[in-house]
Amino acid sequence: MTTIGIIGAGEVGNHIARAAIASGYRVVIVNSRGTETLAKMIEELGPHAQAGTSAEAAAAGDIVVVAVPMKLINDMPEKELAGKVVIDTNNYMPWRDGQYPTIDRGEITEHEIRQAQLPASKIVKAFTHIQAPRILLWAKVSGSADRVALAASSNFPEAIKLVTNLYDQFGFDAVDNSPLSESWRTRPGQPAWRQERHTRAELEANLARAHRNTRR
Repeated sequence: MTTIGIIGAGEVGNHIARAAIASGYRVVIVNSRGTETLAKMIEELGPHAQAGTSAEAAAAGDIVVVAVPMKLINDMPEKELAGKVVIDTNNYMPWRDGQYPTIDRGEITEHEIRQAQLPASKIVKAFTHIQAPRILLWAKVSGSADRVALAASSNFPEAIKLVTNLYDQFGFDAVDNSPLSESWRTRPGQPAWRQERHTRAELEANLARAHRNTRR
């Protein structure tokens, strides 16, 4: 059974864990307050879930999801994440994260910073433009005419292939918005970020309509 490590047990991490278990994965999930505080969540998730530390989730995961905001000084377990596909669900929010001038000036994206922090990992921006509860609510079987599409950005084609498969298992189509330097197209304020049921064609059109100077 494939294991997904999930660093962050908030709303995003919780719903990805639920979707993953429903799709046949095992999950190791972690929060910042200690494994004992996850007892109720683990009980609800069932026997294919366990709590752990960040290093344990990273080491156990065949795929690892980072569901916490990025910091300019890396706080992820770099050694344990080496060689792995790391799905970064972060959206840069200045009101929450503080101002990152290089991002604000358009010199780099937050996900390129994450890639630089974890150079031996394969970073993918994914699950960033859907509200967490809708990961379960909007899922549809493959081939549905109105199936929602989600974007993914990475510098690694093999990572995009893996996330495309994961999206499909979770009930979504995928649109490749690579490389990471293009990941700004799904930031808050951009057309593709709006919480709507974008089909693949609609999402592709909204990615093309993105504008660098759009304010968040």
